[in-house]
Amino acid sequence: MELAGSPDQSNVRRPPGRRGVRAARRCGGRAEASRAQLRPERGCAHARPSAAAGWAGAGSTGSRPMAQVWSAEPKTRVRGGAARGLAPRRWLLLLCWLTAALGWPRASGGLSRRRWPVPYKRFSFRPEADPYCQAKYTFCPTGSTIPVMKEDDVIEVFRLQAPVWEFKYGDLLGHLKIMHDAIGFRSTLTGKNYTMEWYELFQLGNCTFPHLRPETSAPFWCNQGAACFFEGIDDLHWKENGTLVLVAAISGDTFNKMAKWVKEDNETGIYYETWTVRASPEKGAETWFDSYDCSKFVLRTYKKLAELGAEFKRIETNYTRIFLYSTEPTYLGNETSIFGPTGNMTLALAIKKFYYPFQPHLSTKEFLWSLLKIFDSVILHRQFYLFYNFEYWFLPMKFPFIKITYEEIPLPDRNRTLPAL
Repeated sequence: MELAGSPDQSNVRRPPGRRGVRAARRCGGRAEASRAQLRPERGCAHARPSAAAGWAGAGSTGSRPMAQVWSAEPKTRVRGGAARGLAPRRWLLLLCWLTAALGWPRASGGLSRRRWPVPYKRFSFRPEADPYCQAKYTFCPTGSTIPVMKEDDVIEVFRLQAPVWEFKYGDLLGHLKIMHDAIGFRSTLTGKNYTMEWYELFQLGNCTFPHLRPETSAPFWCNQGAACFFEGIDDLHWKENGTLVLVAAISGDTFNKMAKWVKEDNETGIYYETWTVRASPEKGAETWFDSYDCSKFVLRTYKKLAELGAEFKRIETNYTRIFLYSTEPTYLGNETSIFGPTGNMTLALAIKKFYYPFQPHLSTKEFLWSLLKIFDSVILHRQFYLFYNFEYWFLPMKFPFIKITYEEIPLPDRNRTLPAL
């Protein structure tokens, strides 16, 4: 089955990297140059990063529709643009600093919304990426189509997990339990192995924060994630600091049905969402917004396989999640209603002011100053502006503000599958 192709990446450099292709995988990282690609979509708050440069992303959500991804072409490249940003280590520093810095209480309220969590919006097609957005490293450089398996083949299914940016930092993020997730397959008839994963098309920073461009009135988003499929499993990458374990065996017929579902899932879920937003860390607390990343793709795929009759082993499976905590969010509007000719100028300026410290291309001095501004806004003034489903929301932040967790989510039972993901 052909999965569509990723945007033209002719101006994107390949990662230099440790152990070749793996120099580009990510799940909490910024971009991941995996070996093959499905078509575009977005991914993982944890994916194996490519040695990405900074913000850079596919498909601007702000001005233009996002790019179509997952080409069967082995080495399709993403169109190079001007958007680039913080190096992975700065993104890592920012994330770790925010997580560690938070420790003092208080909160506020917001307007009511009909349904929580707000459902992730799906689309009828994947738009083209804006040329302004670019990744430093090629998305899914050795991507291939998903093969059609013989119906009587037995396909082994493997859980794959490794630290984000493992290609660059080894097990550093593994100690913080910031992990990227993927799925491996092995045909017992042919002996061939395959890897399937989902991650940001142009790095995590672009999926999380916008660019403030002088020529555009609204924040400019480069946010898109996609599935990537390629032949081979990098055993060393997954085993050295992570996990490579057999979780199920399915028939070739089930695999083919899953492949059809993956194509549909990938074409309709086009953007990445880093944050899970909740009312508190307590069990059963209201979830306002759910993330949409590499681990969610893996969980959706497991769920689909269970629906198709797959029986999973009873082993513990944990996943990384990045939480923001707030009282009930307030809906603010979309780009037109806020930044358009008849928009709310005061609100527009407040949103742009909030996002300014998250801009790329900062010197070390500017970066440190930005950390103080972020602390002032998020912790002291308890404000966060979230862009979700191409709409803006205000989050009245509350203690503990932000938290990274590594929590267990069991493998599905064919008779009792997971809720919608």
